[in-house]
Amino acid sequence: MSYYKRHMFICTNQREDGVCCQMHDAQEMRAQVKQYSKALGLTGQGKLRINNAGCLDRCDEGPVAVVYPDNVWYRYQNLEDLKEIVHKHLENGEIVEHLVI
Repeated sequence: MSYYKRHMFICTNQREDGVCCQMHDAQEMRAQVKQYSKALGLTGQGKLRINNAGCLDRCDEGPVAVVYPDNVWYRYQNLEDLKEIVHKHLENGEIVEHLVI
């Protein structure tokens, strides 16, 4: 068994030459959803992990996140979208179809 049940990697990349996830406050969104997950007791060994990611190379679809080991890619627009991914997918294994890219 792996150390974490699921990882969500949130692109927080900043590009000088074009569209990037950080243009959508990705770093702040990641920090907020990480804090939210911790407050609910969902993080730690055998549970969830929310990580930064460098460029995930899907800039035109951003901001984006990917969940492993399920290999599901998401586009989100706000913190509520990320919270939905946490509860439905990371916690319960249910893919959030309307956010999948």
